[in-house]
Amino acid sequence: MPKLLIVSGDDEFLVSETVRKRLSAYASVEVVDSRQSTNEELRLKDIVSAEESCFTPPFLEPSKATWWKNVDFLPRAGVAGPSEAVKKALDKFADKLASSPLPENQAFAISCVAFSQSSRFAKTLKGIAETIEFKPPKPWEKARENVVKAIDAAKREGLEFEPGAAEAFAAKAGADTRTIASEIAKLRDWLGSGGSVITSAAVAAVVSRGPGTEPAIWDLTDALGARDARRLSAAVGHFQDEKGFALMATSAAEKFYRVLAGMKDASLRGNLAAAAGEMTPFAAKKNAGFIPLWRLDELRAARARMLALRERAVSSAEETVQPLVVAELFRVCRRTSGGGL
Repeated sequence: MPKLLIVSGDDEFLVSETVRKRLSAYASVEVVDSRQSTNEELRLKDIVSAEESCFTPPFLEPSKATWWKNVDFLPRAGVAGPSEAVKKALDKFADKLASSPLPENQAFAISCVAFSQSSRFAKTLKGIAETIEFKPPKPWEKARENVVKAIDAAKREGLEFEPGAAEAFAAKAGADTRTIASEIAKLRDWLGSGGSVITSAAVAAVVSRGPGTEPAIWDLTDALGARDARRLSAAVGHFQDEKGFALMATSAAEKFYRVLAGMKDASLRGNLAAAAGEMTPFAAKKNAGFIPLWRLDELRAARARMLALRERAVSSAEETVQPLVVAELFRVCRRTSGGGL
């Protein structure tokens, strides 16, 4: 690896594993951890410690690396920068790194959440440091990436997902790599020696929600699409106490029924693929699974009722309209015996 390495990203596990692998060839690795350095005094001390370790040759070992981790006070866009004293110390350290190349048996790595490429610190090290940046993906890319992470983690444990289970796992466990690995290990232990296939039922029974994966509004629309009163009750129970529930629920349900009605209509015309529009493949597949459970007239009527309730939610007091919204959600969820397509 180059003698200087900077790895950034908001997935701490992924960033750390990347640095750890890149430094594995060195006989010893000294770590300076700035996780708890939240003020100027501590940050200045960490800069001194990192510099001293970086420029101190190995004593008994043949090679040595220094890993300065959790350096989340580097200048970056959209975040209040370090104090002027810390900024000057960082720039001075960067100047020394640029003017004093490390010997062949030493390396220096920095890991952080993010840093500004336009800062003097970054510009000074440009060209002499390798930078690896794990940028946060767009929402649909992140969902797909999380599914891939889950599938890869399962393979490492000798497991595989049944169709649809990987998406359910990713939605519940979230994006954190460490959490994904932990939840896959739980599934492995739960399955034991009797099986290697992770089902959607196993995901629901075993997997805990990961960081930042509180139940989302699609828990409610998924319950409506599946016409599952028990799931709907759980979703309503989670959101019902939130301010603006009536407007939020009717808006989400109206849009959901509008999309599903369009897909149902296209399906009846033999052109379902065209109706998927800009939906992710997972969302399109999931909605396609709901279509057989609904008649087109039911979907259009459900949308009209949600639209009317949404207008009422805009102009009425929350406590007045909320009971009506809850009752209507369960009403449209019920299966009817009417004919039609």
